[in-house]
Amino acid sequence: MTQQPSSPALHIVFKVAGAEYVIPAEVVLQMESYSGATRVPGSPAYVAGIVQIRGKVIPVVDLRLRFGLPAIEATLDSRIVVGKAADRAVGLLVDSAREVLKLSEHEISEPPSMVTDQANGFVKAVARPGKRLLMLIDFLKVIGEEKLHGN
Repeated sequence: MTQQPSSPALHIVFKVAGAEYVIPAEVVLQMESYSGATRVPGSPAYVAGIVQIRGKVIPVVDLRLRFGLPAIEATLDSRIVVGKAADRAVGLLVDSAREVLKLSEHEISEPPSMVTDQANGFVKAVARPGKRLLMLIDFLKVIGEEKLHGN
């Protein structure tokens, strides 16, 4: 039996500080507008706080702060991309998220070593659809979940 090439997978495109990132759509539960979060005492600086979405309390990671960039005031374009990690939902605060894109395997490759070294492992691949350059993030690493699985 011959191996069929896998079909293109859907990805959610979002922007942080002018750069475009993607996350597999299969990880994303929903996207919501952002109007602020309730800070949690003792949480890391990159945790914007908690929000209530559809009756559930969800922690929100500010990707600007997580990536070592300066925070900005939320705008009408600010979004929370809610993803799932095991049985938990975690939101990613991004500057904007409005696009869904199909990416095939041949458009995705290993990032250059300089990207890997400088990005703290948050970027696990680079996608090149047409002339665009998108960074595929490691959702578990970004939300800090890999520490829980490593114990």
